[in-house]
Amino acid sequence: MEDSILFLGFGIDAWITIVTVLGMFSVMLFTKLRSDLVFLSAIGVLYVTGVLDAKEAFSGFSSTSVITVGVLFVVVAGLTHTGVLQWIVKHLLGTPDSYSKAVTRLMLPVAVLSSFLSNTTVVTLFVNIVKMWSKKLGVSPSKLLIPLSYASGMGGVCTLIGTPPNLIISGLYEEKTGEAMNVLTTTIPGLFCLAVGILSVIAMRRLLPDRKASESAFESTGEYTVELQVPSDNPYIGQTIAEAGLFHVKGGSLIELYHFDNVPLPVTEDEPIMGGDHLVYAGQIDEILEMAKSHQLVSADHPVFSMNEIDKSRKLRTAYITFGSRLIGKTIGSSTFEKDNNLVLAAVARRGERIKESPRQVVLQAGDTLLLVCPKNTNVNTSSLKDDIHFFDSDVVTNIGSGTLVSTTIMIAMVALSALGIMPLLQCAFLAAAAMLICRCCNVDQAMRAVNWEILMVFAGSAVLGLAIQKTGIAERLALGILDVCGTNPLVVMTAICFVGTFITEFISNTAAGAMFFPIMYEAAEKLGYEPFPFLVALMVSVSSSFATPIGSPTHMLVYGPGGYRFSDFMRIGLLMNLIILAANIFIVNIVYPLTPLQ
Repeated sequence: MEDSILFLGFGIDAWITIVTVLGMFSVMLFTKLRSDLVFLSAIGVLYVTGVLDAKEAFSGFSSTSVITVGVLFVVVAGLTHTGVLQWIVKHLLGTPDSYSKAVTRLMLPVAVLSSFLSNTTVVTLFVNIVKMWSKKLGVSPSKLLIPLSYASGMGGVCTLIGTPPNLIISGLYEEKTGEAMNVLTTTIPGLFCLAVGILSVIAMRRLLPDRKASESAFESTGEYTVELQVPSDNPYIGQTIAEAGLFHVKGGSLIELYHFDNVPLPVTEDEPIMGGDHLVYAGQIDEILEMAKSHQLVSADHPVFSMNEIDKSRKLRTAYITFGSRLIGKTIGSSTFEKDNNLVLAAVARRGERIKESPRQVVLQAGDTLLLVCPKNTNVNTSSLKDDIHFFDSDVVTNIGSGTLVSTTIMIAMVALSALGIMPLLQCAFLAAAAMLICRCCNVDQAMRAVNWEILMVFAGSAVLGLAIQKTGIAERLALGILDVCGTNPLVVMTAICFVGTFITEFISNTAAGAMFFPIMYEAAEKLGYEPFPFLVALMVSVSSSFATPIGSPTHMLVYGPGGYRFSDFMRIGLLMNLIILAANIFIVNIVYPLTPLQ
């Protein structure tokens, strides 16, 4: 495509790339489209318009770093299914006697695990553990769940395999220079920022909210609602609410009643009971369910004519509404969600506060906690649900045994071989994955289910976007623009780009941010006459330092509902954390990797 026509210093190809990138990020921010579909569409636009040829447009799918991530999913599956995480949780948390010690005991093992495992996997396991642990310590879960999420992010920075941006940036660096980064390149800067982060959380603990977790409403009287139905053969039909013992019940109270016409009635003791009546109670879940059993009431998911029709093989599970869920702004009663997923909604809570209406008529919000009646012998946490709700618990219970030691040994060997330069990381990952399968740390089905194809697609697409930004001259022009504003002081330029990177990653994927800023940082370093290596290490830390919004990281969204947080809770402490970690990052990187002029 002809690039002779310039506008603001950019050619046609560059403007196509800019519009594509901005459009892609806008779509991801303001719509619920799958991120892998958005990235693939962006690649298609760049290829069809001629900005990239076929080899360049699909080079991301053969990238060493993308393949490495895919193989590492299998390694992580082996660690997960042999109970490594559970062993660490069991032996390292303990019973600290102060908040400072509790934060340290929590954040250190989480960070270590996140250096080698998916941080979302680690946080998913720890959420329930921390909730129970906080009760034992007498601390609000909201005081510990944000530090949990922060630790997973800062821990991921400590190795190249800990977080996708590290792999994408190191992979692009290797393609550019022919030199591979050591798997422990970011370990010292990452550990220093982690230590600063832990001390900062302890010092700023007053900025952490003291909120009641949403699901605690299912454990406290009067802070959740349950809708029950009277079957047509119920022995209490014809009696009044008071006569049947359904007005004042142990552990709760009747807050709403309506007959066949679905018109709520004033709750009075002398209201007669009819077949098909709906009764809405607020109170303690176990007490009300016991009352429902003794009075032969059933869940109000559909008309029931006999207690014999009720499926006995069901269990209660709690879940929360995720950001971007299709259920936001809707009611369960107006959707086919229950029928489609073989679930029944029993109760709804919102930041620990009682919702005084029928659960199935509650207009749902992100972070709402749901109490669901699920099939006992079926895992309902399937891919069809993951975009709408996230379960607090897991049906997968791993046993700690000899496999735990074997998988741990395989992981340590993989890291050691790569760190010592004995063989490249990709080869180490392949050997480790094969060892996990051969030693039966996981089976083939578990390994294949562990591979997150959506992440791989985003990863590959991010690499292609970085290539387009560099090829079309956008990186060079932006680098020159930054130098015009910031001058020729390398520390100022490094800080400026890292600051923008930290801000951008609050709203977009950190993988995409890393790929987008790699060519800009690389070009800026070369224009200044310095080796790009230290600049890129600082960039790795900065694009993974998103603390100020719950949408800045998937792990923030994992703790948002369980902690009963509000959007502003993250900003109160997160904005300061962003600046503190940025300063720590620039300081330590320039000590460990001093700036070196180009030869």
